Amino acid sequence: MRRGTSGLNLIVALDKPAQMTSHDVVNVVRRSVGERRVGHAGTLDPAATGVMVVGIGQGTRLMGYLTAERKSYLARIAFGAETDTEDAEGTVIREAAVPSELADATYAREVVASIVGPQMQVPPAYSAISVKGERAYARARAGKEVELEPRPIEIFDSTLIAVDDTGDTLFWEVALTVSKGTYVRSIARDLGRRLGCAAHLVRLCRTSSGTVTLPMCLSLDAVREGKAAYVVEHALDPCEHLGYPIRTVEDRELAFVQSGRTIELKPTEADLEGPVSVVHSRHLLGIWTAEEGLLRPQVNFPDGIMGVK
Repeated sequence: MRRGTSGLNLIVALDKPAQMTSHDVVNVVRRSVGERRVGHAGTLDPAATGVMVVGIGQGTRLMGYLTAERKSYLARIAFGAETDTEDAEGTVIREAAVPSELADATYAREVVASIVGPQMQVPPAYSAISVKGERAYARARAGKEVELEPRPIEIFDSTLIAVDDTGDTLFWEVALTVSKGTYVRSIARDLGRRLGCAAHLVRLCRTSSGTVTLPMCLSLDAVREGKAAYVVEHALDPCEHLGYPIRTVEDRELAFVQSGRTIELKPTEADLEGPVSVVHSRHLLGIWTAEEGLLRPQVNFPDGIMGVK
């Protein structure tokens, strides 16, 4: 076994703590399981918490396939001030009086529901988007001008959970389901501007990423304590979350699959078309493409990704 490898090949869901970068989380997993090949699907801002899918070993090669088209969040939005980062980490750049109707739950519910649908969104200046070969956040921190073009996004669902006007600041708690690439910070910014005041995001929890939900997630403390054995015990089923049809490989076909050679579909599989999860002995051996009566390799995992139920 190569230095820095554990022999583990799997995916796992973690509940990312606040005030840690996604890279920090990856480093904790590396140390806990003794594996240098660790990656994640879908970055979360340091202040955000919630669902983070992590790949270990050959599981890292699944991350591109598990970057979900839909993600859900619980957001807490503060009204009265807009910040340069569009969240509570930034500097206030504009303040405005909060209209009294924003404290009315019926009005707030209607506003929140009205933002559902496809739309164009200008990303935050403090984001990882590349501008002239440089990250937008790096340009912003250096005091350089950052102009980002609007991007198409979609808000699939937007529901008001609560209005909190018990203190000096008015807050809305909002549940959102959005397309990949949507910035919830920018939703808060745009709500404030639309309502004639100012707003920013003060708390964010990702509650789902595709089919991976918060109840499936492990705490990072439990991973630190339980090490590799704990992570293996709680590995996600890769086939379940890929959602492709499953082709179980017979023993006589195993060598062909592991070496990436094309195999024939069985007569009972004639209707298969497109991506297929190829499985043997409760391990995912690859994602193959079914076409013209054959299975052709798309990506192979010779050691097998564990966790298949």
